[in-house]
Amino acid sequence: MNLAIFFDPLTEELVSAASAPTTLASYVTPFLDTFPDWRAADLAIIGLDEWRGSADGAPSRHGADTVRKCLYQLQKGSGPCRLVDLGNLRPGLTLEDTYQRLREIIAALLENNTVPLLLGGSHDLDYGQFLAYETLERPISFATIDARVDMAEPEGAMPADSHLRRMLLHEPSFLFNFAQLAHQQYLVAPDVLAALEKLHFETLRVGQVRDDIRQAEPLLRQADFVSVDIAALRWNDAPGYYPANPFGLTNEEAAKLAWYAGCNDQLTSFGLYGYRPDYDAHGLAAMVLATMLWYFVEGYYHRRRETDFRGPSFVRYAAGLHGPPDYSPLEEYAEEGPDRIVFYKSQQTDRWWMEVVNLAGNAKRIVPCSYQDYLHAAQGDVPHRWILTQALLG
Repeated sequence: MNLAIFFDPLTEELVSAASAPTTLASYVTPFLDTFPDWRAADLAIIGLDEWRGSADGAPSRHGADTVRKCLYQLQKGSGPCRLVDLGNLRPGLTLEDTYQRLREIIAALLENNTVPLLLGGSHDLDYGQFLAYETLERPISFATIDARVDMAEPEGAMPADSHLRRMLLHEPSFLFNFAQLAHQQYLVAPDVLAALEKLHFETLRVGQVRDDIRQAEPLLRQADFVSVDIAALRWNDAPGYYPANPFGLTNEEAAKLAWYAGCNDQLTSFGLYGYRPDYDAHGLAAMVLATMLWYFVEGYYHRRRETDFRGPSFVRYAAGLHGPPDYSPLEEYAEEGPDRIVFYKSQQTDRWWMEVVNLAGNAKRIVPCSYQDYLHAAQGDVPHRWILTQALLG
């Protein structure tokens, strides 16, 4: 597939401004005169400047280019860096055309095992990101990081306010699970959260993220893709959106979540949406987004490809669900049964997974979980994540 026909090249100044040999600018292959070989890359940046889905219209400057100027000045991380920049996507004749272009481009990158890094435009562009996964012909999971839950009724609402509803109700459905992170409850109608609960999807308020950010890691680890709205960050840390919000994630928390996403072995695309440089007079938000991308890339090169749960790098536990609490270590390699939940712990990363078999016994899924889930099961309590996964398996 000739992806070059969908993109405009970058200007030389975006890369040459950061010419030190130790910066990312020296390692990225950008689209200047020649379209880069994306098939030889691990990650590919895609700039977006499509705002027809937002009621506020387009900003006067290109947000992706503003973030690029900051990103390319950052020092290269400790791992390798096979990164290309495909330039800026040319919007379609209609907004729906843009969604379909994203679908085709991302699907091609997924087929090649190249991870797209989507940067800019309104948050509804993650609908095009979502559509690309339909080509995989398997159930997928995704996570959104946003201050609001964009589930407005489509009649009379802009796509940026209703795109999540469109994804969750898409037919034919290929969605297994969804997680909403860092929303602020006073910005979300109660019936919206009730609908997500009824669908057995997980949510994590910004206060819960702040109390223990490690709660977010299993939710991001289960995702095939993640989309982030910059409005999830508080205005003081990232003044690149409107209306201003004094509450939200800190820049450190946002960078940590990007790291978690990058470390996820199964995550295959990552989007940062909603940045408006017109509100970012000093470039603070651009630097925050650039740093988030840096942490994602660094996390990507720290992946451990932990998929062989029966291999020697995993310790296997079986927690009983009945009887008095048991605080002692449970036996290793115990036999599973209807009154047990099997857990797997990586000896490389200390991350945990949980095996869920549906009640009919004809479907099984191993899902990311936390150490707290294991402790609950060890005390005879059924973890909430097990109940939700059981419901999704049917």
